[in-house]
Amino acid sequence: MSLWNNTTFDVRLRAVRAVLEEQLPVTVVAQAYGTNRSTVHRWLARFHEGGDIALERRPVSGRPRKVESLDAAGLIQVVMAPASQYGYETDFWTTRRLIQVIESQFGVRVSKQTVMRRLHEAGLTYQKPEREYFELSEEERQEWVRKEVPKIRRAVQEYRAILYFQDEANVSLTALLAKTWAPRGRTPKQTVTGKRGGVAAMSAITSRGRLIFRLHEKRIASPEVIDFLAQMLEHHRRRHLVVVMDQAPPHVSKATLAFIESQCRLHVFHLPKYSPDWNPDEKVWNHLKHQELKGHQAKTKDELSQLTHQKLTSMSHDPELLRGIFFRCCAAELLNFN
Repeated sequence: MSLWNNTTFDVRLRAVRAVLEEQLPVTVVAQAYGTNRSTVHRWLARFHEGGDIALERRPVSGRPRKVESLDAAGLIQVVMAPASQYGYETDFWTTRRLIQVIESQFGVRVSKQTVMRRLHEAGLTYQKPEREYFELSEEERQEWVRKEVPKIRRAVQEYRAILYFQDEANVSLTALLAKTWAPRGRTPKQTVTGKRGGVAAMSAITSRGRLIFRLHEKRIASPEVIDFLAQMLEHHRRRHLVVVMDQAPPHVSKATLAFIESQCRLHVFHLPKYSPDWNPDEKVWNHLKHQELKGHQAKTKDELSQLTHQKLTSMSHDPELLRGIFFRCCAAELLNFN
């Protein structure tokens, strides 16, 4: 079986196991794996019919593809490598670049439609990448996993604590524009404010889909972080809390660390530097900005604050959505959640 099918098979098998073994709702699994409920149900039906092997890609009937000499394993190897390795200035792949490399590497001319079809058959989608920083040290991250992850697990078990991941973000008055349908050649217009500014916000999320948040009119500093941690403790008066956050200056200031030290029910761990991809709460803000607030029509900070509060409140009442967001982050795998 080709590497293309291996990738697809792995996704299907993990999704099925998430439903059957981890008892996650189908909706959560569908969101986590970027598909829909009906597809997950179809995978489940095929698994019940024939086990793991039934999840492998079935051969497609009909006339054979025009491009028989294009090796799928070789092509996926090209796609998974940075485009810069093939002489391009940036690491991103476009269909035009793939067509050029396919011709130079395989001696085969293919159309844009063929390339896109092959990519879709492999279970690949065209996505906006997440940032990965030059300063990121994989050695430091692995050291953190080796030393800190056992401490986090031990604290959760010993104190029967609730584990939160915390982060903050700025929501801009300048809305992200959403795509819409329009006649060919006539670019649609969307009216937005030209004012600058926005709303600062903090939140914390659990694996069970619980969300706590607070909005601020000014930039978040140590006092705001301390107030938010105090709010979390007040929200859970009889429980210990384990809070994982990044190493932003307000999180590691003398005032914040002194407050943490003074709270016997609060146990804080800091993620390795330049590791936002390990914080599920980052995904909360990504969803808020790119889904809930995309194309928003707020004209003032007050309107934006009210709208942001409304959207976050709605999200906090949807634990399945939040669990889907949480389990899209590798932190769930790092800490062995189910």
